[in-house]
Amino acid sequence: MATEVAQIPAEETPAVAAPTENPASEQAEKPAASETAAAAPAAAAPPAENENAQGNKEDGKAASKENADGAADGDAKKDGEAAAVAAPAKSEAPPAQKFNVHKTNFEKDIIYLYQFSRTPLLPSLSPYCLKVETWLRLVGLKYENVDHKMRFRSKKGQLPFIELNGEEIADSAIIIKELSSKYEKNLESGLTAEQRNVSYATIAMLENHLIWIIFYWRAKYPDNVLKGYKVNLQHALGLRLPNSILNFFFKITFGRKGTKKLKAHGIGVHSAEEIEEFGKNDLKVLSEMLDCKPFFFGDEPTTLDVVAFAVLSQLHYLSKDIAYPLRDYMTEKCPNLIGHVSRMKDKCFPDWDEICTKLDLNAHIPKPEPETKEGKEGGEQEKSNEQEGPEGDKIEKELEKDKSNEKESTEENKEKEETK
Repeated sequence: MATEVAQIPAEETPAVAAPTENPASEQAEKPAASETAAAAPAAAAPPAENENAQGNKEDGKAASKENADGAADGDAKKDGEAAAVAAPAKSEAPPAQKFNVHKTNFEKDIIYLYQFSRTPLLPSLSPYCLKVETWLRLVGLKYENVDHKMRFRSKKGQLPFIELNGEEIADSAIIIKELSSKYEKNLESGLTAEQRNVSYATIAMLENHLIWIIFYWRAKYPDNVLKGYKVNLQHALGLRLPNSILNFFFKITFGRKGTKKLKAHGIGVHSAEEIEEFGKNDLKVLSEMLDCKPFFFGDEPTTLDVVAFAVLSQLHYLSKDIAYPLRDYMTEKCPNLIGHVSRMKDKCFPDWDEICTKLDLNAHIPKPEPETKEGKEGGEQEKSNEQEGPEGDKIEKELEKDKSNEKESTEENKEKEETK
């Protein structure tokens, strides 16, 4: 029993009241020597007993009063606690939810796309960024490009990435997968199992082989990247440094980083001739797959068409002033791939020329029409007429009054002349 009590927490053990001293009981326990020594015990004892009893009675009343007061205080405390529990809590505004995203003032269900800046020849130098934007346009989802001047990267250190309802989604393949599931926009719904497998394998070839062959050429000739796509680094990065300085640092850093990535990938250990042959073989396979069809699996584009367009555009829209054997091979030996790129461009980027001319990231979003000068002047004239309307009426009334007064004066003059 002692161990059970010892195990109870201090705040849960009830307080035990200390025993109160009872003078009457102590007096009763004492030896009764005074009873034999007292001369008149019978007469003296009753008053003493009465006093003691009366004292005990008063003590009992006081104790019961204290207990009653304590009980009352306890009841009041319980009532207060019950009232506090029963009373509804004061309505406080919930704290604003914090989102770990760059676009904190986002609109619900709007997809915010972070990618590279525009160029005069191509909407994006990244095939992965162009892939995501092409897919968004093809399925008809609302999106907005964020003009971040290439300052931001995803938590994975990548571009592109999107933000949707306060959540970040990175990697082009994962972006398309998540959005396809959320909005039920599956471009492969009409394909057979065999066609899906062919699509998956071909996309892997494009993104893990042909893209890296293009990256090899870019890393080896960074100056041709700037000239071939007419890149203005000052505009793309939002910096005030002269383009000559920016171009110099771009050639050094882009070439070094690109070479390291290519060696890590494995494609960089081969010779330039071998890599070029790899690229031609990939283009030949794509051309034979497409054959004379408008798209790879028939009359409607699928994700494979999106990826192929994003990659082949990097070759096709390179300036003709820059020599690139792989681009020339596709133009001469794979004309159906050129036709495929043109069809996808017309279908997904009807504003291509506006994008490349104005370098507008959001050319697809309708802009409010600016007020014309004539309309503005007409509105101001109407406003001035409205303001001058009451004053004009007042002037007309005064003129009529003056005319009537003048008429009356002329009639009076005539009467005077007749009387004369």
